[in-house]
Amino acid sequence: MKDNLKELLPIVDKEGNVVGSASRGKCHDGSMLLHPVVHLHVLNTNGELYLQKRPTWKAIQPGKWDSSVGGHVDFGETPDVSITREMDEELGISNLKPRYIGNYIFEGQSERELVYVYIANYQGNIHPSTSELDGGRFWTIQEVSDSIGKGLLTPNLEEEIKWMYSIGVLEFKNFEFTVP
Repeated sequence: MKDNLKELLPIVDKEGNVVGSASRGKCHDGSMLLHPVVHLHVLNTNGELYLQKRPTWKAIQPGKWDSSVGGHVDFGETPDVSITREMDEELGISNLKPRYIGNYIFEGQSERELVYVYIANYQGNIHPSTSELDGGRFWTIQEVSDSIGKGLLTPNLEEEIKWMYSIGVLEFKNFEFTVP
């Protein structure tokens, strides 16, 4: 499997206003065109964070662990609609209303993203997509902490976890992730 490099993505300014469009391939070829993506962090009742494993066929960060859900906002789609679609596609979750917590700009080696971040507590079943992911599992705070800087997690995820702590969205309590 491969990403659809011809998929049309919106190009946005720093406030998220659509200013144009470009193919996924163009957005990821080093052009650094700012395009919107969504990320969701799913916590269970044990205070663990669900991470997905990126498939090895992915062009960017293959085989690394990443946020529970992540995906591009399609052209003509809002981030709220996108996160609902991505939850269903990647984890088989359709009955959840995640809480939007903010956005930031992430700059990788070959792309620049306006990342819309969501968080949710979830106790139901998770069915990771076999066509989009190489699985997933819940991680303890200790496992995540021990993995930072070791090349197991995507740089975006590492930066995002630090950002969520800095703005008070995630906290440590009894060695668990908590949502204040």
